[in-house]
Amino acid sequence: MLKYKSLHKWMVIPMIFMQLGIYRDYWGDFTENAWAVHIHYWTGTIWYIYLIIQPYFATHGQMPRHRTNGIIGMFLAGGVCLTALGMMHRDIATTDLIMKDPARFGPFQPWFFFGVAAVEIVMMSAFGFAIIKSIIHRKQIENHAWWLISTVFLIMMPALGRGVQNVYVGINRSDWPNINIMTPIYIAQFMIIGMLLLGAWKYGKLRHPATYLALAVNLFIFLLEPIGRSEAVQHFLRSIIKG
Repeated sequence: MLKYKSLHKWMVIPMIFMQLGIYRDYWGDFTENAWAVHIHYWTGTIWYIYLIIQPYFATHGQMPRHRTNGIIGMFLAGGVCLTALGMMHRDIATTDLIMKDPARFGPFQPWFFFGVAAVEIVMMSAFGFAIIKSIIHRKQIENHAWWLISTVFLIMMPALGRGVQNVYVGINRSDWPNINIMTPIYIAQFMIIGMLLLGAWKYGKLRHPATYLALAVNLFIFLLEPIGRSEAVQHFLRSIIKG
């Protein structure tokens, strides 16, 4: 338990990255966001907060509080997963808007949002798997803790990716619409993978299954463009994601 005594401090770092990444998209048009967006934002934010306070409780003599919050946290994790999946129709709806008015969206073509929807399915499935594994290994502190920590790196991309993308597009605004929108996504992925490996190295979990899973999911996101451009994938997503 001693090796995790300062974990709550380190978990503040991905929380800050997530909040900075999503700040403009969420708070910039707060009143225009759909109800589902608000629910997902706050469940995700509270989940990150839980990953800060739970290690603190567990390593500072407050285990009963840790266990009680853990039960609540599992409910919260389900909310994060289901609200993310529930919002995916927005991606499909956006592709229809682009086809009606492509000039409005500039470099953002339908394939990008199909790709986002596809990788989000993988991300949230991995997130759910990690949560289940943390429950299965709840009596094995090392495994339980790292499966939960890994969830941070499994679901960071949408927030951080948008943030880096907004900055990148802003810097290259003069080239609109000839902007490579995948470059900032790749930058965000390198940042996430870097944080994942740094954390895994610090806590001796480079060879842990949760690390492998988080790394695999983030490497998979590099395939967002070819996946999004696949007509088969587009047809499949349209057939299963209905508004």
